Amino acid sequence: MSISFKKSYRFAVKSAFYITLFSTLLIAGLTYWFYELNYKFCIIFASGVYFFSFFVLQYRVERFIYRRVKKIYDDVSLLDSTTLRSQPVTTDMATLMNEVQKFAKDKKIEIETLKIREEYRREFLGNVSHELKTPLFTVQGYLLTLLDGAMNDKTIRKKYLQRAEKGVERLIYIVKDLDMITKLETGDLNLEFTEFNIVDVIQNVLDLLEMRADQKNIILMFDRKYTKPVKVFADKERIQQVVTNLVENSIKYGKENGTTEISIEDLVNNKVIIRVTDNGEGIQKQFISRLFERFFRVDKSGARSEGGSGLGLAIVKHIIEAHDERIYVESKIGVGSEFSFTLEKTK
Repeated sequence: MSISFKKSYRFAVKSAFYITLFSTLLIAGLTYWFYELNYKFCIIFASGVYFFSFFVLQYRVERFIYRRVKKIYDDVSLLDSTTLRSQPVTTDMATLMNEVQKFAKDKKIEIETLKIREEYRREFLGNVSHELKTPLFTVQGYLLTLLDGAMNDKTIRKKYLQRAEKGVERLIYIVKDLDMITKLETGDLNLEFTEFNIVDVIQNVLDLLEMRADQKNIILMFDRKYTKPVKVFADKERIQQVVTNLVENSIKYGKENGTTEISIEDLVNNKVIIRVTDNGEGIQKQFISRLFERFFRVDKSGARSEGGSGLGLAIVKHIIEAHDERIYVESKIGVGSEFSFTLEKTK
């Protein structure tokens, strides 16, 4: 690829002037000392030296700066030489310094971003390994026990097979969630937008999870009675999954004898916001920004005892973003948490 030069003549002009001034004064002094001073000769000499110096300096400095700076880039491997090559090369040192600093800053940010991603990748792989090996080892343990002789006892055989089945179901649950979140991230999961009543969807979820909430004496309720339908335009099945995951989360991390309240409020620009609020223990501030990461758990030990794939909130975030909507989190230790998301309201 040919090199593009950004012409800056300041250095060459000044340098050529100084060289010409010195050379002219020198030759004038010598001619005056040894011969008779010839003004015409001095002018012609000065002009020739000036133009020769200017062109030599301009060309040589451009080549010098480009080659040296490019070599530095290549040696330290901090900046891609192709990035430099695509930019015009300048002999203005202030401009060049600003460009180098900008390149270095951009690459530093890029390197830091890659380090963060690498750290998340290692943590993600560790979490995947942990989530999968727990049910795998459980199933393996029950099957090995049966193969070692327990299979002859009908009572033990049935109990162990049922427990092994639960382990397999958990594996299937995790794999399905991983498959869904992968499709959501790559855009392979198509959304079917329809008009529906969000109140009915929420009520179905509350009815479905009522028995699970009763185990912890948690009350599931609306903030008020919605006598009129609230029509939204979205993928009904996916939005039901969002509400289910959020309510399940509030039950899982809610306190005994607590409440989970759902409200629907109108916003501007034909939007509604659905809030899922609980009065549980709350989430520490430093963890809120990571809540939607895959397999991230605030309480690693307690959360796994409650079951789940660890992908619920990540799926929620991707579904809402696939609708071009927003999801919000507010939480305070000892007070509770509120998850809310927006949807388009039909007229």
